[in-house]
Amino acid sequence: MSRAIVIGGGFGGMAAALRLRARGYEVTIVDRCKRLGGRAQVFERDGFRHDAGPTVITAPFLFDELFELFGKQRSDYVEFVPLTPWYRFQFPSGETFDYGGTVESTLEEIARFCPEDVAGYKGLLEQSRKIFDVGFTQLSDQPFDSFGTMMAQVPNLTKLGCYRTVWQLVSHHLKDPRLRQAFSIQPLLVGGNPFDTTSIYGLIHYLEREWGVHFAMGGTGAIVDAFSRLMDEVGIQVRLDTTVDSVTVENGTAVGVQLEGGEILDSEIVVSNADPAHLYRKMLPEADQKLSARFKKRRAKMSMGLFVLFFGTRRQYPEVAHHTIWLGQRYRDLLREIFDGKELPEDFSLYLHRPTATDSSFAPEGCDSFYVLAPVPNLKADIDWEAEGPLLQERIVKALSDSILPGLENEITADFFMTPKDFADDYLSVAGAGFSVAPIFSQSAWFRFHNRAEGPENLYLVGAGTHPGAGLPGVLCSAKVLDRIVKEPHFVHDRKSEAAVTP
Repeated sequence: MSRAIVIGGGFGGMAAALRLRARGYEVTIVDRCKRLGGRAQVFERDGFRHDAGPTVITAPFLFDELFELFGKQRSDYVEFVPLTPWYRFQFPSGETFDYGGTVESTLEEIARFCPEDVAGYKGLLEQSRKIFDVGFTQLSDQPFDSFGTMMAQVPNLTKLGCYRTVWQLVSHHLKDPRLRQAFSIQPLLVGGNPFDTTSIYGLIHYLEREWGVHFAMGGTGAIVDAFSRLMDEVGIQVRLDTTVDSVTVENGTAVGVQLEGGEILDSEIVVSNADPAHLYRKMLPEADQKLSARFKKRRAKMSMGLFVLFFGTRRQYPEVAHHTIWLGQRYRDLLREIFDGKELPEDFSLYLHRPTATDSSFAPEGCDSFYVLAPVPNLKADIDWEAEGPLLQERIVKALSDSILPGLENEITADFFMTPKDFADDYLSVAGAGFSVAPIFSQSAWFRFHNRAEGPENLYLVGAGTHPGAGLPGVLCSAKVLDRIVKEPHFVHDRKSEAAVTP
């Protein structure tokens, strides 16, 4: 039987393992964490549960597909529930803007702020749909390892104005500065600065509108558990708490991996769900890399870092939505300091997650579970996180206590945090970046790290740092690309008959 090794058990790695298994490969996942999920780890503290990874579920069909490969239903493993609103924006003035639900409800909210932007939003939605039809529907599962593929799309992308930034796209349609902020934050969900990120990523707006925003009951960790159960049922081997040191290459072909302890695992193909910048810097000798990979790893602009504060509260805050975007006084200048600065800004904007708004199992009775995420500079900046981490936590808690979580300073409990240094140490993320390489135009499509390795044969890449990009839809689509570029296992003659592999 043809063997495949998947390095890393994040969503890209798990999706790749399932797709390869459905085609008949004997698959082993090797992950350095004690639990599958990659950055989607689960933390338990004093009866409070916290998802450490992505919490916004869009394009649920991409999850459904992985179960359907084996004739199963995702709903039998994990329940998705739609949210309304999708996000609540909290402005410095205290005003709130609820986004999500029907188009009509969104237009009503827009009219409260700026009636003339109602027509502008309709234009923005239509432009986002056009970008979505090309960027997601046609290209998200297409390999971009040929420059000709890229060039063939230039007329479409130019016609759609994808040379503009997300901020320019939104500002073209909306006039109110608060609404411009609210409708331009999507790139931050995949590690990009709206003022630098190509408007290709404007498709996120229509993607949310097409399928809505969902939450997995039990949290993102419940999705990981569902995939773990499915992988066990179909015979995928999982090795946890094990770090891959390098990819083994013979005569220009990947033939397995070497673990940190020296053990060698042989395989016909290797799929890396590791950060591509780490793969090319630490796991492959330069002699086994193409010039394009050497150039990209040296010039890579990484996404911002993340400071993530987890905590419980001794009381509940029922007026706080499931997802809140808490915006600070500054926007453009703050983002510039986060993405390009060398010091920690004094102020911040925040994403606040309150899963107990939907699922009471995240906290003891009468309590709430929260995490708050602050975009911060990555490790390219000279920040002493051991000293600055507690100070930033103190500032964030005070800001929330003075606004949407009154009395938080006295109600907070079981608190802890992660910094970019933890991302580097725990997940081997280059520069402690939260989303691998940034989604700027010069790091998108053909310019991004390719799904087919720019080096040895039979080495493939999935995950946030490769095409089509970060975020759960992008990561899951990166595994779909493998269906187009990975060879069939030796013994398979009828793929359909092999798809329903059972243990």
